Amino acid sequence: MMNETIIPSGTSPVNRPRIKPSQAGVIVALLVIGGWLTSTILLMQWHVSFTNPLLYIFILVQMHLYTGLFITAHDAMHGTVSPNSTINTVVGYITTFLYAAFLYPKLYTQHHKHHSHVHTTDDPDYHHGNFIAWYFTFIRNYLSIWQVVFMAALFNVLKIWIPQPNLILFWVVPSLLSTLQLFYFGTYQPHKGEHDNQHQSRTQSKNHVWAFLSCYFFGYHYEHHASPGTPWWKLWKMK
Repeated sequence: MMNETIIPSGTSPVNRPRIKPSQAGVIVALLVIGGWLTSTILLMQWHVSFTNPLLYIFILVQMHLYTGLFITAHDAMHGTVSPNSTINTVVGYITTFLYAAFLYPKLYTQHHKHHSHVHTTDDPDYHHGNFIAWYFTFIRNYLSIWQVVFMAALFNVLKIWIPQPNLILFWVVPSLLSTLQLFYFGTYQPHKGEHDNQHQSRTQSKNHVWAFLSCYFFGYHYEHHASPGTPWWKLWKMK
């Protein structure tokens, strides 16, 4: 994507404008944020009907867009949204707040501890227990009581103008499902069990469509640890 050429109608090859490498990550981040905002605003006005199969499709789409917000924040933590550290930080703050009012500095610190101490007792993302115990430990390491209070207060304010079913189905439920998506494909599957490589990680089988749909290519987890400076939208090239 960094070498992509955009040819407006009537533009000669000599005068083709190019997307600079430093702009590509910002454009991808804006597309993800814009997609989430557009979908969320439209769905807050949609008539909810449990007999309409589109309802369940929209919930899954929202879940995937929520995951995209977090993956974009993750790219910001690794400085791959932009070579400008200020832009990375701003994108990180925006995406973590939109996701669920997470504190970006805390996530930043915890995530880099994961990379520095992967699969050890100092790894905040690792747990020796089963899936359920590991999931709740994972959530507890990142969630704060003040965050829960803020989100609850925000929910009660928003329901003044937005129908409560829409808030629950397209705001609350997709964000919760997204935590499961991120945990299962981005933490549990790659790091469970023992590994015989330096990154203590495994990788899913090569299937770029499924890798994107499951977790924005983060099933290719060994590749991420081997090349943390590769943004999510180029991670498939590392496979």
